[in-house]
Amino acid sequence: MKEQDATPRPTLAWSRMGAYARRWYLASRPFTLTASVAPVLVGSALAFSEEAASPLMFVLVLTASLLVQVGANLVDEYSDHARPECSQKVMAPYKVIALGLLSASAVKRGAVASFAVATAIGLYIVLVTGWPVLAISLASLAVAYLYAGGPRPLGTYAIGEPLVFVFMGLIMVMGTYYVHTQTVTVAALLLSIGVGCMVTAILVANNLRDLEEDAAAGKRTLVTLWGRGFGRWLWASLVVAGIAIPVGLALTGSMGLLLLLPLLALPNAVQAQRTLWRGKDRVSLLVGLRQSARLHWRYGVLLAVGVGLARFDWSQF
Repeated sequence: MKEQDATPRPTLAWSRMGAYARRWYLASRPFTLTASVAPVLVGSALAFSEEAASPLMFVLVLTASLLVQVGANLVDEYSDHARPECSQKVMAPYKVIALGLLSASAVKRGAVASFAVATAIGLYIVLVTGWPVLAISLASLAVAYLYAGGPRPLGTYAIGEPLVFVFMGLIMVMGTYYVHTQTVTVAALLLSIGVGCMVTAILVANNLRDLEEDAAAGKRTLVTLWGRGFGRWLWASLVVAGIAIPVGLALTGSMGLLLLLPLLALPNAVQAQRTLWRGKDRVSLLVGLRQSARLHWRYGVLLAVGVGLARFDWSQF
């Protein structure tokens, strides 16, 4: 009888550990993390095309980027729970505090730990590459926290779109490229603009979905200020611009015809556009948000492949 009682204990312990890990996985909002991966892929691919990419730097930058995104998500979770006006929001499946899956203090500690490890990685990169990365890292950490945290979150001032464009587009792509090469080029800038447009489109889709909730909570976004129609056209403009940049680079001969690969993401763009234009309720617009995230991810991967393979002379094959 004692042997039977002792047998399931390791299994039970592993089961509890697995359940606890799943709670943190849910709290990290894994569906958002591709937005942190795609810019690193594109910046690293450009360095690879110039035979300047470092595998170690790629791993470090990617890890730090993911940790900052996770930390920002945890700050948003903690801040949402702490604000009375957010109690009226629809209960999302990743709201781990409200669902009783994790305590508020645990989420706060998780955010601190994520930012701390990202900072440690950043300091090592600074030692290797120089002070410009320090300025970029400090600014990125500050925006990641202040976007949803603090007494007056930046995300409530209708400046979310430009912040996302700059920090998750321009800075992430050019910063990644700089870590590999210790320089910045026009090509890196143009590619970062394309990525920035696509990631900003995700935020616009999110604000289209949350229009009524944001307005009720007093949160100002471009969509709450100027309406859903404006938001739809802003989304479309960002996507068109994002696709036009690599196509222009390819057709002008700047970086080779493989930069036409992002055109393969056009079906995703059309699908998301139809959903966002026709959607009138939160559920249908949530589908459009997810489609926008998939569009950004597919675009980013295709762009990275096209840029990375541009170094090869395909006429020899």
